[in-house]
This record gives sequence, C-alpha cells and structure tokens, in this order.
Amino acid sequence: MHPASAAKLVLPALGAVVYGLWTSGIDRHAGPITGWNVLLGVVSALAFAGLAYAIHAIAPRLPRELRALTWAAFAGISFGFLHSLADTSVLKSAGLSLVIAASVFAAVFYHYCTREN
Repeated sequence: MHPASAAKLVLPALGAVVYGLWTSGIDRHAGPITGWNVLLGVVSALAFAGLAYAIHAIAPRLPRELRALTWAAFAGISFGFLHSLADTSVLKSAGLSLVIAASVFAAVFYHYCTREN
C-alpha cells in the first residue's frame, strides 16, 4: 500500500477515535462512565469517520470553492456538536461553530488555491 493511501485511511480513523473519546468524555460531565457515554462515543466516532471518508472520496471531484466549503461545514458541525454537549447556549455553540467553519474555509481555500495546477 502506498504511504499516501495509508494516510488517507489511518488519519480519519485516528481522528474518529479521538472524536469519539472526546464526545464521551464531555458527555460524562466528570461523572461515572455509563453505557450511554460509551454508546454516544462509538456512534459519534462512526459518524465522524463515515463523513470524513465520504468527504475524502468526493472532494477531489469538486471545484476548490465547494471542496473548501465541504471541509468547513464538516469542521463547524463537528465542533458545534462537541460544544453543545458542554451545556452551553445554542447561540454560543452556533457562533463558535461559524467562527471555526470560516477559519477552516479560509485555510483550506488558501491551501487549494496555492497548491492546484
């Protein structure tokens, strides 16, 4: 297997594991580990991995603007879900998610503009 292909498989999987652990940790609120925490972590990790793999699969066929927008939406939604688990207001979660999404859009768009042929 080519190293670049291995990275495309391993990195989203590692990200999903971290995301699932982080989700279950935030949902615990420093309490005991329950079956609900574990289930939420596993389902979150599977959803994160599935979406990451799907974006990796379709992104090369998209124009750079849509590709950057896709990654920005993914990052904003992922962050927003984690932040909403911390019992904060919906407006604060949405506002911070928009900041994260805008930052990711700017960085990814810049990356694609400077690296494409």
